[in-house]
Amino acid sequence: METKKLLRGFWSLFKGYWSSEDKWKARGLLAVVIAMNFAMVYLLVKLNEWYNTFYNALQNYEAESFWPLIGQFSAIAFVYIIIAVYAVYLRQMLQIKWRTWMTNNYLSEWLSGQTYYRLQDATDNPDQRISEDIGQFVNLSLALLIGFLKQLTTLAAFGVVLWELSGSITIAGLVIPGYMFWFSFMYSGLGTFFAHKVGRRLIDLNFDQQKYEADFRFSMMRVRENAESIAFYRGEASEREGFNLKFSNVIKNYWQLMKKTKHLNFYVNGYAQLAVIVPLLMAAPRYFAKEIQLGGLMQISSAFGRVQDALSFFVDSYDTLASLAAVINRLAGFTEHMNEAKTIQSKVTTATAPELKISALNVSLPTGRALLNKLSLQLQNAKALLVTGSSGCGKSTLLRTLAGIWAYASGEISLPPNARAMFLPQKPYLPLGTLRRALIYPAAEKDSPPDDKLKRTLRLVDLPALVDKLDDADDWSRILSLGEQQRLAFARVLLTAPDYIFLDEATSALDEPRELEMYELLREQLPKATVVSVGHRSTLFKLHDVELNLDGAGNYSLRTIGG
Repeated sequence: METKKLLRGFWSLFKGYWSSEDKWKARGLLAVVIAMNFAMVYLLVKLNEWYNTFYNALQNYEAESFWPLIGQFSAIAFVYIIIAVYAVYLRQMLQIKWRTWMTNNYLSEWLSGQTYYRLQDATDNPDQRISEDIGQFVNLSLALLIGFLKQLTTLAAFGVVLWELSGSITIAGLVIPGYMFWFSFMYSGLGTFFAHKVGRRLIDLNFDQQKYEADFRFSMMRVRENAESIAFYRGEASEREGFNLKFSNVIKNYWQLMKKTKHLNFYVNGYAQLAVIVPLLMAAPRYFAKEIQLGGLMQISSAFGRVQDALSFFVDSYDTLASLAAVINRLAGFTEHMNEAKTIQSKVTTATAPELKISALNVSLPTGRALLNKLSLQLQNAKALLVTGSSGCGKSTLLRTLAGIWAYASGEISLPPNARAMFLPQKPYLPLGTLRRALIYPAAEKDSPPDDKLKRTLRLVDLPALVDKLDDADDWSRILSLGEQQRLAFARVLLTAPDYIFLDEATSALDEPRELEMYELLREQLPKATVVSVGHRSTLFKLHDVELNLDGAGNYSLRTIGG
């Protein structure tokens, strides 16, 4: 049953590119690569025939044939080298195109409908799935597919050669034609069966190894992202303990992987070395009986080796198959979680109204616990609403619902037609790159307002030190304090000029006078904007017109401030 699931997972990942809008280019390039591999097999058959002629000439001391035969070998080898090089080159080209398509497709699925947001607790290390696992899937799949077709062709070509060369053998009065072909078939079949028995544990171990490696890397990324907080706490010892724990999982699993790989390598190498001597042992009686010459013996040995290699494809590729199976499990699981995330849809409907109107809005946690029951309110344009309540009562979740990213809600939210809204979280997101990009995010740099406007806005939010750094690229979330980041977020609001501004403790890192300046700046620069704020400070009351208080148990109260 597990094998069926694995095959279904492989097919669901594999078929997309080959039935996409690029399918004919992809299929054409694959056909060229396969044809070149078939040509390589043909040249190997010609070399096998050359062995017979060459070694017979050596046995018969035919000096006059030596150099012409060396020239023939050189010509075949030269053509083989050219084809082999370009077969790999074109296969790598196909890998690039396939990986690009899959990566773009996964990025689109991951980013659409805030799937990345809903997957935060469902999937470990989605970045690794997209950046590494897709590349591995493409590389391993192509290598195995082309390798399998090449070995299948090799089996067909050299199977005929081996059948004709091996003659017949009589066992207990039974004449067996092409006996070395049948022996090779039996030898490889048993080899494949036992390779699976020895190496099947590698699939799970490879899967776990990728997970542990990603967890270890992610823990170090967390330290880099939160370096200042950890330094203030003097949390180095605790972080080291966490690193040691995660790294111990990496090493412990790797030891298991090493042991199983060692067992498989003992088997595979013993199997391969035995296959070198077996054809000589089986053909030696005919050679010593002078039924065949040295060239025939070498040709039989070469043909047997080619057939055995073809039939032993899965033995030789077992480690690769184990790695591919682990990658398929990870990507298929990631795809499944993304599809599940897309099915969890908010039941909140949107409508149009002259002003912000919320009707019968219910908000709950994923566990089903209600945070808000049947909230109904109407906020006049250009007014300010302050959402209050104890920590954990659902204030930020209400803003997530209004933003449309919280799935566990129902009701109706109405806004004026074509109204533009902007949400500011407590910790602004500053993308890597230039300060200009961080300032105008989420707009693209090509759509940047004129520099004069950007500089004027930075001065308005009291960030004059940044006006000459618009095109400086750096990690601005590390360079700027949280207070500076929050003021930069207010600059974004001024540049965007939305009709509705939602602030989730967006001034928590500012002192009260600076907080007052930011709110007055909004009123001065965007007098028609409606503001909805989440906050705890008592100083916020005088900056708002209406208070919405939540108790965390589903109840709420509305009052006019100062009324």
